[in-house]
Amino acid sequence: MTRLAVLAALLVLVAACGGGGAPGSAYGTGPITTGGVATATPTPPPSPSPSGAAQTATVELEKGGSFTISLRPDKAPNTVANFIKKANAGDYDGTTFHRVVPGFVAQGGDPLSKTDPARAGTGGGKQPTELSDLPFVKGAVGIARGGDIKVSNDAQFYVVLADAPHLNGQYTNFGSVTSGMDVVLGIRVGDKIKTVRTD
Repeated sequence: MTRLAVLAALLVLVAACGGGGAPGSAYGTGPITTGGVATATPTPPPSPSPSGAAQTATVELEKGGSFTISLRPDKAPNTVANFIKKANAGDYDGTTFHRVVPGFVAQGGDPLSKTDPARAGTGGGKQPTELSDLPFVKGAVGIARGGDIKVSNDAQFYVVLADAPHLNGQYTNFGSVTSGMDVVLGIRVGDKIKTVRTD
């Protein structure tokens, strides 16, 4: 791939990721506002999971079917700890997959998808991005973010539906689907998460 093609692909990705945080943007969210007052202060990251803590998460869909994610606390300890905390608190229960791009990603987990579906894709808090050498191959699980590479969403996650090397080193990669990829490939916009269990 030529340098020009790589640059063009990155520009398309930045535009799609909604540097301004427009509703429905690919990965990111802009500042979350309440009554016109920005509430975009990052939440302190939770402590990394202790040894022996959950290493897998199973996402069960309301329409039936489930998929299992092998978590990578060795590569993204705070992200994994945050994901487990939210899963165990039931925060993902009832959220939807608000964005599905065939051959690219299925993205969900936005808390606003439960209360204000029209704004799904703009909700959630913030956490530090944890970049690593994990590649975004088919089944990789990443965290959404806006224009600032250092700041990621603390709720929205996505599963890569096909190899996406242009995402490598740009987003937090915190796991991979180890079973149920056929279920992931069948996700449609609006499909609800029934529950996320961690083991």
